[in-house]
Order: sequence, then structure tokens, then C-alpha cells
Amino acid sequence: MQYSRFRSYFNLGGKFACAGLMLLGLFPTSSVFAAQSVMITVTKGFGLSLFASDLGDIKQMTLGDNGTLFVGSQKSGTVYALVDSDQNGQVDKRYLIARGLEYPEALAFHGGALYVTEEDRIIRFEDIESRLRRPGRAREVYSNLPSLDKKYSRSMHFGPDDRLYVAIGSPCNVCEAASPFGSIIAIDVDSGASEQVALGVRSVTGFDWSPDSSQLWFADLGRNWMGDNIPADEINRVEVKGSHYGFPYLHGSDVVEPAYDMPKNLNVIVPEFELPAHVAPTGLSFYRGEQFPERYRNQVFVAENGSWNRSSKVGYQIVMLEIEGDKVNKRETVVSFLDGEFPVARPFDVINAPDGSMYISDDLKGNIYRLFYNTAEQSQESN
Repeated sequence: MQYSRFRSYFNLGGKFACAGLMLLGLFPTSSVFAAQSVMITVTKGFGLSLFASDLGDIKQMTLGDNGTLFVGSQKSGTVYALVDSDQNGQVDKRYLIARGLEYPEALAFHGGALYVTEEDRIIRFEDIESRLRRPGRAREVYSNLPSLDKKYSRSMHFGPDDRLYVAIGSPCNVCEAASPFGSIIAIDVDSGASEQVALGVRSVTGFDWSPDSSQLWFADLGRNWMGDNIPADEINRVEVKGSHYGFPYLHGSDVVEPAYDMPKNLNVIVPEFELPAHVAPTGLSFYRGEQFPERYRNQVFVAENGSWNRSSKVGYQIVMLEIEGDKVNKRETVVSFLDGEFPVARPFDVINAPDGSMYISDDLKGNIYRLFYNTAEQSQESN
């Protein structure tokens, strides 16, 4: 009953109020919030429902060939598999694939196998979707990731060339770190051979390939402690492999780093698009489905995780970047989880779902949401 009330609020689209104690623990349950309401804003025509909850400090997601949603944690060391067996938009089976791992936040799926970052290596669970109840022992497939004695972000996806692309962040706010920190590499998982695809990046957890051009796009978080409004967070595009994207010498298009001098003759690729400072674009996916209206198809959806070090909050939303001819024309909000200065959720990742909707992970409450479009609204628009 509580979940149906939760869904009834979200299916309407637009703005709506939700009481703190009514929605399966979605919002804080302390007495401070019990008498208050919080607002989530959804663009007209869209709906938002709760796909799964109580998953801990979840971060990144990947989807299996049979529709299984895998989600990795950061500090809790767990990997879950989530199954919607009756396809009603809500998980009804969950499986614990692994526990006790060291920072298994980055996941990828390819050829029936689940790939997971763990410590300084990448491991693989073979034939995983047929073995969810009893996963086999994971096998190491790559062992040259930097060690975890320094904190850094990492994420991975298989590219159109069947290589495993791994983004390895910088282990600092701003510094000159040794390779492979601050880069995106492509790995042949059979031979172990690797190639640096992008250099001079700071913290990349969201990247994807354009369905139109097959070019790699990625979101990079700008450095902290330069003020509320600089430097910009970045949306970048890889046109030439091995290009340098500025970190730590140049932030955004024109903010020069005072602590380090840029090497002579370094050719820096400036961002394709600048986001406001501190929105923290942690997730990025092109929409490949057909459920959303035409203007959303093959466009970039970005999860803005939000601002922890700013005097007033920004981000905490899902935005669409409208792309035409490899150029970003505009950015528009699809879902906002920020009610004034109160974040209802912190979206971390956004990926395509099998039915044409999108999944959104929330590392604030351990929830996964399903963003869908009302087909009745779409029919009216086409008339």
C-alpha cells in the first residue's frame, strides 16, 4: 500500500509533495521532517517510480543481456543483482553477488559476464545471469590498476570495439599525478594490452558513446575550493585518441590553475560544454530507447550528484543535453531532487532500461528509481 501511494505521487509528473513518513523510508523519518513535505519536480509527461530500495552506498550500474540490473557499492563492498521478473517496473528478486570486496563501485557487462573493479584489479564473474543464486568464483582479468592507498574514482564500460574502457581519476583535488591516474584507458581483456584514450582528466565516472557518431563522450568533475562558481564541471568528447583535457593545468575552458604551470606545447582540448560548478556530473548515458518522445532520443542524460562544498546547493538532478551535429545546444532539467536546500536524493548513475525507461541510482538513500514516459501523453503530443 505504501509503495502504491509512492507511485501515485510520481506518476502524475510536474511538482508534487510527499510526506516524510509515508514512502517506505524514502525521506528522513526523524520528527524534524515528519510534519513536513518535500518536493520532487518531474518534467511534464514523465513519471518516476521506486524500482528498488535499501541497497546501501550504491554507485554505478550495468545491465545484463537478460535485463538483470547489477549495482555496485563503494565502502560496503557489495554487488547486487536485481531482477524484475514480472516486468512491472519494480524489482521482485535481489541477489547478493559478492560481499567483502574493496570498492567494487565500477561494473561492466559483456559476453554474459560481469566485470567488477576490486582493489587494484578487475575481476570477472562468468555466465552470471544463469548463476545468480550461486555465482561462481570470480577470476582476475586485469591487475594493473593503481592501488587503493590513494582515493580516486574509477568506472568502466565496454566500447563499440569490444575493449574495456576504464576511467581512472586523479587521487587528489588538484595535483600532477603519475600515469595512469587522470586518464581513460582501453583494455583488451584477452591479452591485457592497454591504450590511453584520454589524458588530463580529474574524476570521470560517467561516459558513453554516441549512437550517431560512435565517439566517446565523458563528464569530468572540476576541482574544489576555488569558489562557488568556478571552475565549471565539464562535458567532453574524444575526437582524437590520446588527447589531453587540461587537468591539472586548465579547468573548464579558461580557468588557469595557479599551483602548476602548463607544459609548453601541450595541446589542451577544451570542454564541449560547461556545466555549472559543483553540480558533479557523475553519470552520463545516451538515451537509446523508444519510450521517450523523439526529441529525447540519442540525446545525453546526465546525473548531477550535487554540491557538497558550496554555500548553496546546486545539482541533485537528471538533465538532458540536446546535441545536434556533435554540439550541445542546451541543457534542460528532466527530474530535480532538490527541494530548496534539501536534497531528496543524490542521483549518481543513469542508464537505459530494457523497456525504454531509464534507471537512476541514488547514493544518498540507497534507492534506484525508474524514469518513464506516460504513453498517453506521447500519443496526445503526436496528434
